[in-house]
Amino acid sequence: MSCSSIKFVDVQHVVGLPHPRLRPFVTRYSGYRMRTEPGVHRGLPSRSLTLVVTVDGTVDLPEGRFAALCGGLHDEAVMITHNGFQHGVQCDLTPLGMRAFFGVPAGELAAMTVELGSLDAPAGELRERLRDAPTWTDRFALLDEVLGGLVRPVRQQVEVAWAWQRLAAGAAVGEIAAEVGWSRQHLSARFAAEYGLTPKVMGRVMRFERANRMLRGERRPTLTEVAVACGYTDQAHFNRDWRALCGATPTEWIATELPFVQGSEGGQGAELPS
Repeated sequence: MSCSSIKFVDVQHVVGLPHPRLRPFVTRYSGYRMRTEPGVHRGLPSRSLTLVVTVDGTVDLPEGRFAALCGGLHDEAVMITHNGFQHGVQCDLTPLGMRAFFGVPAGELAAMTVELGSLDAPAGELRERLRDAPTWTDRFALLDEVLGGLVRPVRQQVEVAWAWQRLAAGAAVGEIAAEVGWSRQHLSARFAAEYGLTPKVMGRVMRFERANRMLRGERRPTLTEVAVACGYTDQAHFNRDWRALCGATPTEWIATELPFVQGSEGGQGAELPS
């Protein structure tokens, strides 16, 4: 079924920020409760790892059904099947958050999804407590409490952390390698060990993420404007990269997936009861 034909019967989508001391590890919380027609949509690559705890039902992926999960960085779309009802919370984790909460580098989860409980997190208890919380504000406060209790001291190689920051600023891989005094090969190996993707691939993902955010904005720019603003050499380059990372061209994604994204964000920022 095409996502462009989805009918949103009941939609709640609420975004919140974690406690300030958690923000190096979590960029945002998203609460969602949606009733739609059954279908499939794409989980797109980004610079964030994904932690999801369902309040009802499961997240159905090709590798299995998950009540609570953590997914690593990836460079292609993840196909998510749903029966028309989705209810839960999502935490967007930074790679540093994986070390802080679970004591492992993000690279250990590259292109993988695992049960949250396998990371020694209190998944079952957290799910029950989220169900009992009466509002999204209460649920986000509960996440602050639980994730805050998991935080441990973190150590990360300075050069690798610097490389991530420079990639996010749009620097070229060769330029970053020269700045840290490493060969490109050594930088790629150390970066991939920490994050699961090479700097070249991660740079593509970050550029794709910027383009995706532009298309999801209130004023949707033209595809040519997006390609220029995000540093694609031309429209053909934009289309090739988008298809490789998304599984569809920008035009196809706008026609089939954007209605789903916009519908799910209809209640963004609101404080709603469960």
